[in-house]
Amino acid sequence: MPALSDTETVRIKVRIAALETEHRDLDTALNHLEATGFDDRLALQRMKKRKLQLKDEIEQLGMQLVPDIPA
Repeated sequence: MPALSDTETVRIKVRIAALETEHRDLDTALNHLEATGFDDRLALQRMKKRKLQLKDEIEQLGMQLVPDIPA
C-alpha cells in the first residue's frame, strides 16, 4: 500500500475522532440505561452492536495509519 498523503492522514484521524466520540457517547448511554433498569433488550442489543461496529471501524482506520514494514 502506498504511503498516505498528509490530507488523507488528517481525514482518517478526524474520522477516527468522530467515531471515538460516538463510541464514548454510546457507552455512556448504555451504562445509564442499564443502571436505570431500562428493559428494552432489543434496543440495548442494537446499541451494543453499533458500539462494536464503531470499534471495528476505528481499528481498521487506525491500521491505515500504520506504515507497512518490508519483510
